[in-house]
Formats: sequence, C-alpha cells, structure tokens
Amino acid sequence: MKPKEVLKLGILIILLIIFIFLTYLLGKNIYANYIKKNQNYGAAVQESSKIKIGFSLGTLKEERWIKDRDIIMAKVEELGAEIIVQNANNDDQDQLKQVKYLLEQNIDVLIIVPNDLKKAASAVELAKKQGVRVISYDRLVLNSNVDIYISFDNIKVGSLMAKYVVDNVQSGNVLIINGATSDHNTQLIKYGYDQVLQTIGEKQGTSVMEEYWAPNWMKEYAYRVTDELLQSKRKIDGIIAGNDGLADGVIEALSEHRTAGKTIVVGQDADLAACQRIVEGTQLMTVYKPIEKLADAAARTAIQLAKGEPLNNIQATIYDGKYNVPYYILEPIAVDKTNIDDTIIKDGFHMRDEVYRNLPESEYTN
Repeated sequence: MKPKEVLKLGILIILLIIFIFLTYLLGKNIYANYIKKNQNYGAAVQESSKIKIGFSLGTLKEERWIKDRDIIMAKVEELGAEIIVQNANNDDQDQLKQVKYLLEQNIDVLIIVPNDLKKAASAVELAKKQGVRVISYDRLVLNSNVDIYISFDNIKVGSLMAKYVVDNVQSGNVLIINGATSDHNTQLIKYGYDQVLQTIGEKQGTSVMEEYWAPNWMKEYAYRVTDELLQSKRKIDGIIAGNDGLADGVIEALSEHRTAGKTIVVGQDADLAACQRIVEGTQLMTVYKPIEKLADAAARTAIQLAKGEPLNNIQATIYDGKYNVPYYILEPIAVDKTNIDDTIIKDGFHMRDEVYRNLPESEYTN
C-alpha cells in the first residue's frame, strides 16, 4: 500500500473514531435529558396528585387556636398531604373570601372553624357546590349539612364547670360570663351548666346573680362587667367564665378588689396562664381538651374524605338546625391543682417549669 493510501486510511479511521465518540456523547445527552424529563414529569404528577387540605380559622386570638393550627399542619404533612391555612381575624366577610381563595387552590377538603355559626354556612355551600367535603372543626356551622363535626362534648364541658362551682360555693351567688353568641359551643356549654345549676345548685342554695355574653370572647368585657359588679358592692361567690381568656379578665378585676383566690373561678381550654393561676390558687379549675387528639382526628378524617373512604366509625350525630350531621365526640377533662401534673403536664400540653414558673421551687415537688 502506497504512503498516500496509508495516510488516507489513517485519516478515515481517525474520523470514524471521532464520529463514534460524538455519536456516543450525543446519545448519552439525549438519554440523560429523557430520564430527567421523566423524573420531573413523575414528580409533577406526584405533586399534582397530592391531597390538598384547606384550613379556615375564624380567629387566632386565643392561645388554643394557635395550638390547633400548628398541630393540624404537622399532622396533615405527616400523612403526606398539603395544607393551606387562612385566618379570618374575627371577620365574617374575610372568612368567606378566604374560603373562596382556598377553593381556587383546588383543595380536596375544607376544615373550617366558623367565626359565626350561621354566616359561615355560605362558605360551606360554596365548597359543596365544587364537590369539596367539609369538616366543621370544634365549632358547628348551623344549617349547612357539613360532612362531619369534630369536637369535644361541650355539654359535658359546661356540666364540669358548674359542678366545681356548686361543690365549692355550696350556697351563694354565681356570675356567668359566656363566650360569643356567634359560637354554637356557648349554647351547648350553657345547656350543660344549666342542668347542674338547676338541679344540684338550686337545692343547696346556689343562684345565678347575673349572666352575660362576651362579644368575640373579649377578656376586656369580662373584666368590665366583673369590676362594675364589685364596685356596686355585689357579693360574688363563684364565676363561670366561658373560657380561660375570659377568666383572665375576671381574675384581673378580682385582683384589683383583693378578692382573687377567695372567689371561685372556673374556665376552659387549659391556657398556660390559666394553668399558672390554678397552681397559684387564683383559678380553681379549667376544662382541659386534649387538642392533639382533636387535631389528629381532623387530619385523619380529612384524608379519608379526600380519598372517598366511608366514615364507618362515626355513630353519633348532632342537629345543626336543619340536618343531623355525623359527630366525632372527644371527652373533656376537669383539671385542678390535684391532677394538673397527671394530665396537662404529663401529656406535654404545657411544660412543668412553665406552669410552676411563678412559684418558688420550695412550694412544689420536683
């Protein structure tokens, strides 16, 4: 073979090697892009198929609602779903607008804490028109036929509060400061304490001196009415406060009149400040409602509803003014100084150091 031919052959071989190498690189790049595209597509499909929960809160004013929000968010995410939270700040129109926003995000289930027991029915109606299932969370929306109502036994909450008062007052004057009339729970709580006061209380000489309803659960209102009664020299032996926030306002007024710790005060929700008052002796008891259980039930039920699974374990119902709706009931617990360590602190609802913070270490056992 001539030198020229050898050179040509060598060049052809080199060009062939370069061609094969470039073809290999091109194929490798195409394959990598294909894999990446499919991975992205798979992730997008997985993301789009993720269950999406909307959570509409009427308020975050009270300490307990912040706990509800945080625990439900954690539970929903733990179950592999997505959650979008909105807070209406005690504004009915804002809550309706926020529910519309949540529906625009293509949520599968709406969990709603109504700001107003009747007005929130419009929000429920909007959700139902779009085929979105609705959970009424710890406050019932009236006349709306929600898919399920999840709450504590609020009649028992009222009876526990009244029982502590009549057992400790024996005979005397009881002041009642209920929560907002826009919250259906206040009616259930009233029914519970009325049963006790009208049976046990009346027999032993306990009578209701005044009964009030605090707009938006305002503790300032509770302070004002208590202060006015004390200034008028009315004798108050016991006070049923609709929640611990109202009890805070009540005890502030009692403190200014130097009767804190002498007048029996009960509340509900187990707020940290209330637990501190209990160990200090200015509040007798609070009704503890384990929010962890409530939030867990709501999160799991929301996932069930989103998947179209039946709620076979729900036997009880509650009448919402038009319909009997499924009712998931949890048990409340009366907590005073004697069992606070075995309930609230043991459950991790509040830390022991926080509850006993204002007491010298010598006054409690480590």
